[in-house]
Amino acid sequence: MQIGLFDSGIGGLTVLAEALRRLPDKDFLYMADTLHVPYGTKSKEDVRAFVFEIVDKMMNEGIDALVVACNTATSIAIAELRERYSLPIVGMEPAVKPAVEMNLATGKRVLVFATPLTLSLPKYYALVSSVDKMGIVDSLPLPELVQYCEALQFDKQVMNEYFLTKLSSYNLDDYGIIVLGCTHYPFYKDILRELLPPHIEIVDGNAGTVRRLAALLNRYGIPESGGGGSVRFMCSGNDPAYIDKMQTALAMLRGTETISESRST
Repeated sequence: MQIGLFDSGIGGLTVLAEALRRLPDKDFLYMADTLHVPYGTKSKEDVRAFVFEIVDKMMNEGIDALVVACNTATSIAIAELRERYSLPIVGMEPAVKPAVEMNLATGKRVLVFATPLTLSLPKYYALVSSVDKMGIVDSLPLPELVQYCEALQFDKQVMNEYFLTKLSSYNLDDYGIIVLGCTHYPFYKDILRELLPPHIEIVDGNAGTVRRLAALLNRYGIPESGGGGSVRFMCSGNDPAYIDKMQTALAMLRGTETISESRST
């Protein structure tokens, strides 16, 4: 039993880290589309082609379930993926619904961080329209943040300056929750927690995605046990240095390596 996860780069490792916590007895294959990272600044048509190319490669590796660990790729291709392949498939979407529900009682607004492509797609507008009856959701594209993450740039001074610049036109007292709508963004949770006012909560869709994966495996009759908790890394660019980067980033997320150590690798 092998569960496949893919993203354009290291962002989906935030989902993998959660999956390893929730499903420690499963074996995982993680694929990064390093030839085309980032997805969030490219055209819808290009990303769709990239996604099917990657999933075909993963199918050839014998995966039994698939997690599209990328909000942008999910928005563009999840329906077609489910039509083409018969295995369990789980996608991502920004955690707007729980954020809105959590904020209704407070009167605070919700701010969604995401890639420009995710925010431009009908799927995102449909999601927000379906849950945001009070008009409390605002959206902020952060196209540079994926590139920072891919470079393992976690210097607090650099990132604080970046976030403060992006948030300069927002009154943060008005907001109760920030949604991290790209799987790269949770790498910056700790930096954001120190930077943002203490009343603002930070949420992402990773835990919910893994819960859906576990439920879907159960529905397909696939037991939660039955593996060794191994992780195999692949990337479309066949770059050994990038494999090392993914191992470093996952170790950081799992608490076995510090952010400063990962930057010096």
